[in-house]
Amino acid sequence: GSGNYGTCCAEMDIWEANSMASAYTPHPCTVTEQTRCEGTDCGDGDQRYDGVCDKDGCDFNSFRMGDKSFLGPGLTVDTTKKFTVVTQFLTSDNTTSGDLVEIRRLYVQNGRVIQNSKTNIPGMDAYDSITTDFCNAQKTTFGDTNSFQSKGGLKAMGDAFAKGMVLVMSVWDDHAVNMLWLDSNYPTTADATKPGIA
Repeated sequence: GSGNYGTCCAEMDIWEANSMASAYTPHPCTVTEQTRCEGTDCGDGDQRYDGVCDKDGCDFNSFRMGDKSFLGPGLTVDTTKKFTVVTQFLTSDNTTSGDLVEIRRLYVQNGRVIQNSKTNIPGMDAYDSITTDFCNAQKTTFGDTNSFQSKGGLKAMGDAFAKGMVLVMSVWDDHAVNMLWLDSNYPTTADATKPGIA
């Protein structure tokens, strides 16, 4: 967002998608209560990494992570047909009070459970969920700023969940870059063959 807005603790983008692409992305924040940001704290423009929240997040987008045949019309998860999206939040001790250590994605279509795709990027292990190791490897391999970890990572996300979150559903557009980060090459000036750009 831009300007003055209320933010708190974290944002979990659980389903950013269209028929051609999908991502799920945790965005931790350094603030622990509802906060109205001003100026630099909002992280706008060139101050993206100086704000109180991690604007990039740690995304899992199957296409971006190297599996170009996983989700879309006629693919493994066929977006021309009904399917169910399942997101699991796992803690360090498998209790509701443990630290968040993994966010896992599954799909169910035609009565069949479809495991999430695995990363297929040179230099990265075959991850299939969001973990601290996955996020660190992704940021390193893609040459991205690791704002996710510096803003608290999965631990901060779990702490925010413990405080309670509000479900918001919207048809959303990104006027800054026209949603290119979801289903195209971004940044547009970068080499699309470089990992993380397409």
